[in-house]
Amino acid sequence: MVRVSGVPPDYFSATGQRWGNPLYKWGELKERGFDWWVARVRRSLALYDMVRLDHFRGFEAYWSIAANEATAINGQWVKAPGHELFQRLKEVFGDLPFIAEDLGLITKEVDELRMHFGMPGMRVLQFGFGDRGSHLHLPHQFVPNTVTYTGTHDNNTTCGWWMDDVSAAERENIQAYLGMIEHPADLVWAMMRCAAGSVADTCVLPLQDILEVGSEGRMNTPSNPQGNWTWRFEGGALHPGLATVLAKLMEMTDRDGYLAPVEAAAPGSTI
Repeated sequence: MVRVSGVPPDYFSATGQRWGNPLYKWGELKERGFDWWVARVRRSLALYDMVRLDHFRGFEAYWSIAANEATAINGQWVKAPGHELFQRLKEVFGDLPFIAEDLGLITKEVDELRMHFGMPGMRVLQFGFGDRGSHLHLPHQFVPNTVTYTGTHDNNTTCGWWMDDVSAAERENIQAYLGMIEHPADLVWAMMRCAAGSVADTCVLPLQDILEVGSEGRMNTPSNPQGNWTWRFEGGALHPGLATVLAKLMEMTDRDGYLAPVEAAAPGSTI
């Protein structure tokens, strides 16, 4: 490999993230009508109702790192043919059931690409309690075409975040926005109610938050290649009482369109 992928220094890492994947030969892919991408998306849509495009900003411009660099610091932005790609996918598949992970360093051009094709962006509540620039991750700034999360696979669980990661200033901001928090579980349910009650069309609640799991349940730590994706929930953790509470929350926030009545749910089924 000559150049590899990653992202520049950011919230997660002072040296950036050197992912090490080989970069696409975008020029060749474009000449072939993006046939490889068409095949990849066709397979994904055969498996899933919606597809989240991680690192969406890479479709507008990507961070290119020389393969002999040990970190992601000394990279450069290179333009990508995202508009041509999504236009081709739209020609083949019609409306694109994509969610754009528009996190990190997002420029006007990235927003324009996402909005041109009508893709919802993402908002993560855990990111919203810093300075005023972070408040776009709080519900009062949401727009309907949004997918909101308490946290994603790259975040700590909400309990773990409150106990281990939140700064004193963030703690004050959280209390001002959500009310007094006396126990980590209070914060978890306040965050989930906040997300569910927002105008975002889609709300994603990680199972670790629903089960009030601490840092031991963190799924992934960006830039750390060890010990990720190992958490599993215990048998019996999903019980009818929890289903009832969640169903009521979904009913009261008008998100119950796809919920079966709790009393009719089969044993072992999920909400």
